[in-house]
Amino acid sequence: MRDRIVRRGILPIAVAAALAAVAACSPSGDDSSKRAAVPSGGRADPRSASALHAVERATVRAGSARIESTTVMGGMLSLHTDGALGWAGRSVGTLRITYTDGQLADTMRKLNSASMEARLLPDAYYAKVGTSFARRLDGRHWIRYAYDDLAALPGGTGTQLTDQLRNTAPLQPVRLLLASGNLRRAGEETVRGRRTTRYTGTIITAALTGAATADLKERLEQAGVTTETVDIWVDDHDLLVKKAERGELTTGRMSSTAYYRDYGVRVAAERPPVADTADFKDLLSKQTP
Repeated sequence: MRDRIVRRGILPIAVAAALAAVAACSPSGDDSSKRAAVPSGGRADPRSASALHAVERATVRAGSARIESTTVMGGMLSLHTDGALGWAGRSVGTLRITYTDGQLADTMRKLNSASMEARLLPDAYYAKVGTSFARRLDGRHWIRYAYDDLAALPGGTGTQLTDQLRNTAPLQPVRLLLASGNLRRAGEETVRGRRTTRYTGTIITAALTGAATADLKERLEQAGVTTETVDIWVDDHDLLVKKAERGELTTGRMSSTAYYRDYGVRVAAERPPVADTADFKDLLSKQTP
C-alpha cells in the first residue's frame, strides 16, 4: 500500500504541502540570522535600528504568542494559519493550517486534507492528514517529521527548514530589516485596536555582500528569494503586532501577512499516539527511483 503511495507521487506532494505550510508561519530566529543582521550597503536609520534591537530583546523575553497569518507562494500554494507558538527554551506549537488556493491546495483537497493540524515538538513536527489520505497510510492520521531526518535532506533546504521549526520566535522579519541597509520608520498606525509604529525596508539578495550577511544571503538564495520588502508594526511594549512581507521568488511572487497577540500565552503540544503515526523517514525509504 505505502509503496504505491510513493510511486504515484502522493507522498512528495503531501510532504511539500505540509512543510511549506509550517515554514510559512515559523520564521527562523536562530543565531546565524542574528549574526547576519548587519546592514550590507546603504545606511539604516540608527534610531530605527535601535528600536528594532529592542524588539528582538522583548520578543525573546515574551517566550510565546498567538499567530494568525495568510501566505501566498506564487501559483503553488496559498494558505491561512492560526495557532500559538512558544520559543522559551525548546520550541513548541500548535497550528491549524487551511490550504486556500494553488496547485498543492487542489491536490490536498482531493486527498480530503484541505485543512491540517500541525504540532511542533522539540524533536519533531507532526502533521495530521485527512481521512482519505489516512486510508493510504494504513489508517494512520499523523505523519512525523523528525528534525534530524529533515536536516539530512539533500540541497540544504532541509537544514534551513529544521532551523525554522526549532526557532519559532518571530524574529526573522526584524533581522531582515536590520540587514536591509535601508530600514526606516514609516509613521504610526492603529492595527486591530493597538497603537503601533511601522518600520519598513527592502532586501535585494544579490546586493548582500560580505561575511556579515553571508548566512542570510545563502538562506534567501535557497528559498529562491530575489527581492523582498518587509514591513513590521510594533506596539508600545516593543512587540510585533503585524508583519507583512512581499517579494519575488524565482518561481513567482510571494506575500505573507501575520498578526501576533497574547504574548506570554501558555503553549503546549501533545505528541500524537505512536500507533496512529507514520514516520516520514520510513515512508521516504520506500520511495522508488
